[in-house]
Amino acid sequence: MKDDKYIKIMEHIHEKPLILASKSPRRAELLTRIGFDFNVVPSHFDESEIDIRDPREHVKALSLAKAKQVAQDIETGRIIGADTIVVLDNEILGKPKDADDAYEMLKRLQGRTHEVFTGFAIVEKPQNHIVSDAEVTRVSFRQLEDWEIWGYIGTKSPFDKAGAYGIQDKSAVFAEKIDGCFYNVVGFPLTKFYTQLLTMLNNNEQSKK
Repeated sequence: MKDDKYIKIMEHIHEKPLILASKSPRRAELLTRIGFDFNVVPSHFDESEIDIRDPREHVKALSLAKAKQVAQDIETGRIIGADTIVVLDNEILGKPKDADDAYEMLKRLQGRTHEVFTGFAIVEKPQNHIVSDAEVTRVSFRQLEDWEIWGYIGTKSPFDKAGAYGIQDKSAVFAEKIDGCFYNVVGFPLTKFYTQLLTMLNNNEQSKK
């Protein structure tokens, strides 16, 4: 049948447990959407330990650190770590501390183009094979009215999101243009992750020959 290869690849992907080292419901939803079965084991890595100014290297290092921490307690599996940041004027915007902080972030983002970086890592146990990569997407916001910003803050949605917004929720109407992977802005670059996972599986097969 035409889908035999797809079935075999999915079986290969799931021959070891998949573990998502993140409590993000958005990342879990995206992995579920592409047919992956996995367990969630959140990382408790202290993000302040990563002090790298380059955004791409920052998210790669942090996602790998999260995956490695969870992998310490896993004998067999593929552990997935991820981290997302928003960058404006070369400054990393993390999660807002409170409502006023969220307001200031969104005021800065309005009428401007910023970048969203997501790093991801896959640590395979027991071999300790590692894949690490990152994606960047440019997002342009329109001018926002104060009532829109405060109305969005009132939903409580900004407080667990880098840059104080989530493109998949009510703030979707803030964005005028997205240049790059949409799912990267949600919090996980599905296509790049999937292709890197396939590369890992292929390399594993080649090493057995």
